[in-house]
Amino acid sequence: MGTEPRKPRTATGRRSGAPTISDVATLAGVSPMTVSRVINGEAKVRDATRETVNAAIATLHYAPNRAARSLAGGGQMRIGLLYSNPSSAYLSEFLVGSLEQASRSDVQLVVEKCDIGDHEIEVAEHMIRSGVDGVILPPPLCDSRGVLDVLIAAGVPTVVVATGSPPADTAAVTIDDFEAARAMTRHLIGLGHARVGFIIGNPNQTASRQRHEGYLAAIADAGLAEDPSLIVGGLFTYRSGLDAAEQLLDAKDPPSAIFASNDDMAAASVAVAHRRGLDVPGDLTVCGFDDSALATTIWPELTTIHQPIADMSRAAVDLLVSAIVHRRGGGKDANRHVVLDYTLVRRQSDAAPRRRPPSRVRA
Repeated sequence: MGTEPRKPRTATGRRSGAPTISDVATLAGVSPMTVSRVINGEAKVRDATRETVNAAIATLHYAPNRAARSLAGGGQMRIGLLYSNPSSAYLSEFLVGSLEQASRSDVQLVVEKCDIGDHEIEVAEHMIRSGVDGVILPPPLCDSRGVLDVLIAAGVPTVVVATGSPPADTAAVTIDDFEAARAMTRHLIGLGHARVGFIIGNPNQTASRQRHEGYLAAIADAGLAEDPSLIVGGLFTYRSGLDAAEQLLDAKDPPSAIFASNDDMAAASVAVAHRRGLDVPGDLTVCGFDDSALATTIWPELTTIHQPIADMSRAAVDLLVSAIVHRRGGGKDANRHVVLDYTLVRRQSDAAPRRRPPSRVRA
């Protein structure tokens, strides 16, 4: 008869019921790092070794998580999330995805606010000193070269999310903002809108530029003339969306459709239309970008580009955990760039333009 594996000892010498990765390594006769590589599905492990480790895991009834105990004696992995986003709907969805994936991976998520232009470098340095193993940067911090330089100089693995221009020296999770905006603009032109107003996002974010360029590409594809009066600036905030929509609708020849670079500004455009007695979408089509919770909590519900915000944050946590484990094993950062799919979601805020009588000439 074989002997039953001994239960691992705690620091006080008592036996506990929870085996560790070190116990698996001891039983399998390999290093804890080899066990970590097997758990994380890395290819550089011989088949025989993999089978031995898996057998030890089964014998000890070890429940491996994907990161927290990837090294012998290592404590729980801690990853930081620095945020500075004016859209509470976007941020809420991003946090939900991050927390869910952190829980699945058994890592601790440290969340800290870091306003752009308000000591963001000092906040990043403080997080580094706190001992985090890696950092996630959602927008707009994903485009802060100063914060990135501080993290890279400190050797902290970093993942940027939703940037329009992923840096080569950093891992990233994105969608194709250019093609998404191009698809929405084509959709509006396809409905019959020849005058499509566009509200640009914050000029400090690279995704704003990509969405603007996608809009312009669709206008050119349709053979329409670019009209500067149809393009106004915004800041991804509801307040800026109010101002931008007012400017568009005050134009001598206003648009029959408004495409805003995020749902907050689109929702503000709907509010302006209602205040002016315009029916949406009868008198004015309004579309957004992101498909945040706000898109389905206003009336009418927004036609928008679905950016998988929660999935992007989950992917960022997963990518960062893998990078940290890889670095702990002596490997070099791969700086992977993950591109997720977008979807154009039609709801109640878009329609073909209503035929209107010719405008009266003012005296």
